[in-house]
Amino acid sequence: MAQIRPLIEPSGKAPWLAAGIGLAWLLSLILCLTLDLSSIHPALVVAAVLVRTFLQTGLFIVGHDAMHRLLLPMRPRLNHQLGALALGLYGALPYQPCLLNHHRHHRAPGSDSDPDGHGGQSDSLFSWYWRFMAGYLSWRQMAGLLSGWGLLAFAVGGQSPTAAITQVLLFCTLPLLLSSWQLFLVGTYLPHRRQSTLVCTHQVGSLDWPVWVSLLACYHFGYHREHHESPELCWFQLPMAHGNQQQRPLAPLIFAR
Repeated sequence: MAQIRPLIEPSGKAPWLAAGIGLAWLLSLILCLTLDLSSIHPALVVAAVLVRTFLQTGLFIVGHDAMHRLLLPMRPRLNHQLGALALGLYGALPYQPCLLNHHRHHRAPGSDSDPDGHGGQSDSLFSWYWRFMAGYLSWRQMAGLLSGWGLLAFAVGGQSPTAAITQVLLFCTLPLLLSSWQLFLVGTYLPHRRQSTLVCTHQVGSLDWPVWVSLLACYHFGYHREHHESPELCWFQLPMAHGNQQQRPLAPLIFAR
């Protein structure tokens, strides 16, 4: 049976962009942990936290693309190893359970079996967020995060352990917390909460935002319907897919035999 797809070619940019995100994350971490906060304007500290949050989210996006074998599609083992590294750096997330849960999400988005959904319980913002996080957090993971942050604070502590702890909280813990909200709001809550108002309850919504807002919000994951309909597209290809859906008449089509 023919499948209709927008005419978007596979991209070889994915591994390079993933490497860029990872390198920027590492360099920003080193820079922020070696800053003298007492000599920096608070506005710059806020800006640094926001940059760290954006890059932290980028690590999850890299891991997510690896789940769809988009980083190195011809080398699946290395692809998944890089995904595991990205999720480990993001928040000590175990790759294999995340992979299984994500494919369950794609099979039945918005259903009671969707691990990212509200499970038929309250779809209020905080209740759903709590359930969403409970599906990814474990005591073992929390112990790993706390151990990692403790080692970082010890490594940069020097003569001022208090300052080191403050920097780890500001530039590691806070960005991870903000990133979890970023991923939940833009990648889950806003696109999927509208499903109850749609004719097909498993149809996923998209956020019709300008491309630059979509990028800053969550690496284009607000274009969520496009991702579910074309999971073979990398995150940076989603704006083109969104544009194709907005066009009338329809964009050029190709048919897979």
